Amino acid sequence: MELYRGSSTNQMDYNDDGRGPKSGKMLASNDERLDNSGLDSLKEEECTDVVVSDFGRMSMAERQDEPWRKVLTEDGDTYLHLAIIHEAKEAALKMIHLSCGDPFLNIQNNQRQTALHLAVITEQPLLVEQLLKAGCDASLVDDCGNTALHISCRKGSLACFGLLTQGCPQQLPAILQTPNYNGQKCIHVVAIQGYLSLLESLIQFGAHINAQEQCNGRTALHLAVDLQNFELVKLLITKGADVHSFTYGGHTPYHLTYGRANTDIQKVLYELTAPHLRELPDSESEDNDEDYEDQCISDDEDIYDDIKMMGQV
Repeated sequence: MELYRGSSTNQMDYNDDGRGPKSGKMLASNDERLDNSGLDSLKEEECTDVVVSDFGRMSMAERQDEPWRKVLTEDGDTYLHLAIIHEAKEAALKMIHLSCGDPFLNIQNNQRQTALHLAVITEQPLLVEQLLKAGCDASLVDDCGNTALHISCRKGSLACFGLLTQGCPQQLPAILQTPNYNGQKCIHVVAIQGYLSLLESLIQFGAHINAQEQCNGRTALHLAVDLQNFELVKLLITKGADVHSFTYGGHTPYHLTYGRANTDIQKVLYELTAPHLRELPDSESEDNDEDYEDQCISDDEDIYDDIKMMGQV
């Protein structure tokens, strides 16, 4: 499935906040993903030696005795966390295989990240799949309230998104209703990023199309108007989004077209909005964009620093 990201202009910063593991290296990627939870006490080369060499030298009996499960770094990372961060895939798979159903898989580091969070951050779908099969809890949240699915929605990772939505069917309804600490559910994160195919999938999986984010009550349709994403507006309307939904300040999606450049969005919503709901309410400033940006800080500048990706720094 090809990821289709609807066009948007004048896009404002609505991204959910989150933080990741420090491992002493910068994650190199097109998104410039950052993570700030790492191994300050170890150089990257030393860390890799610990994960790959030391674990590799352990006999099967020693691995089953589980001494490696008890080791934590000063940042709360386990050997499994480190193996995932540094993409030591074979070592990570061995630990996962030896830990099926064990609480070890759900240990959270000082950033409250599980191995599953890190596998999604580093975009390693094979590890995501094996972690889910081994019993990793997909409903756990990091220190910014993000589940692994929140992270895959922000990154637009199709493979990880597919595994998370299909690999934990009993947990999925609750995960879809979980807001992060910026008040955003997965449907809001996807709408902000403009991933049309993922948004459509979320709706099919049961995400509430008219769910309100908790900062000021915007729905995905409100966000689409704010971001001037006409393709997203059309998709949401086609899927049954309520054009008469109100933010906490009493604004409909049409109200948010005032002063915006995209007249196509304004025309569509004008025709669908009841005449008595077209006029702006008196409290015109309650939903202004600056207030919203202050409450929902971008994560692009400070999350997921210091991860090594694909052997690059």
